[in-house]
Amino acid sequence: MTTYRLRVDPAIYATFPDYAGLAIYARGLHNGPSDAASLALLAEESAACRAAFGQNKAASHPNIVAWREAFARFGSKPSKYPCSPEALISRVLRGNDLPAINRVVDLYNAISVRYVLPIGGEDWDMLTSDGVLTFARGDEPFVELSGGVEETSYPDPGEVIWADSSGITCRRWNWRQCRRTRLTEATTNAYFILDSLPPFSQADLLAAGNDLAELLRGVSAGCAIEMELLRA
Repeated sequence: MTTYRLRVDPAIYATFPDYAGLAIYARGLHNGPSDAASLALLAEESAACRAAFGQNKAASHPNIVAWREAFARFGSKPSKYPCSPEALISRVLRGNDLPAINRVVDLYNAISVRYVLPIGGEDWDMLTSDGVLTFARGDEPFVELSGGVEETSYPDPGEVIWADSSGITCRRWNWRQCRRTRLTEATTNAYFILDSLPPFSQADLLAAGNDLAELLRGVSAGCAIEMELLRA
């Protein structure tokens, strides 16, 4: 049973002192294919998102403005590499519902759009050390699946990444996750990272975490969930 945890390199706080993260550790999940309940939730949150944004673009939202500024600070062009909620919301505002991936991924994507908040989920059992939010050296491998083929790339030095001893688990803070730690239908133990920058409040960060935890318990009776603020 894995006991690895998530932590933040102090250098991140030196550059982004207002960053706050919430980790959710879940054991005993019952994941599986997207089902009627998760599809209904995706449709509901997609409709609510379109109603809330109206004719406005995702990039106009204050939460996303903050992430665009953060990405630009570490040299990542936000129009090319949007933060995760901007990518999801932009899809929805083009008239598409949130994508159905699997039951657990559907849940956290729905909460991400509800709160306009970056949320990522990974298979806890696939970590090979503690996961660390840090600045890249540039030699950390990132393996993703592209067109059914594994591709390995490397970050620019100074890029914000999540990584363990085997390489990058997520590039550009919350832009794209790797193949190794992705949540599959067979995942039973997972961790989730909720990222926030002002104007997003700690109260809302905890509310989003509680909403996600409630949904996870709803599909995984008896699962054990622990929440930990990565920055109080």
